[in-house]
Amino acid sequence: MEPPLLPEPFRAAVSGMRAVVTDSGRPDLDLQEVPAPKRLAPYAVAVSAEVCRDDEQIASGRFVVLHDPAGQEGWRGETRVVAFVSADVEAEMAADPSLAQVGWSWLTESLADRGARHTAAGGTVTRTASCRFGQIEDAQEASEVEVRASWTPLPDEDGRLDLGVHLLAWCDLLSATAGLPPPGVAAFRSR
Repeated sequence: MEPPLLPEPFRAAVSGMRAVVTDSGRPDLDLQEVPAPKRLAPYAVAVSAEVCRDDEQIASGRFVVLHDPAGQEGWRGETRVVAFVSADVEAEMAADPSLAQVGWSWLTESLADRGARHTAAGGTVTRTASCRFGQIEDAQEASEVEVRASWTPLPDEDGRLDLGVHLLAWCDLLSATAGLPPPGVAAFRSR
């Protein structure tokens, strides 16, 4: 999946991300490298993820890293992360007007907790409630939260860009939207 001439140091930054795809440390997440969009930047890599509970998908997302050695206006750097997360939520949660602020804080706290240095972050949090009618009628209302965000990753104190910590932060965001406990915390199971 790697373009033949991926430039350094972007190649090194992507290797940290690929290590996380191999082992995120979260057995409840299924991460896979997928084809990246080709028109947004000269170089790109992408990861998709799913969170399943009882064989049913409850959350999904995509993490795309764009790289342009010349940079692009608004990025404030040569590399940009574009991320998307969607998760089912309870109807009461979707109706809560503070869900948007909470969803955004899940992202910013995940980045901070992982030490994923960044700049120029922006995005949206959308809460939806859907009812189906006609041939696809379903008695239950479906509620979702979506987080769409982008940010420019910054090198660490040693001047090295590690996209692995950014992917781990995004995995934490995905887990939070799915209602999973934070890394290292065991969930109580109901009897």
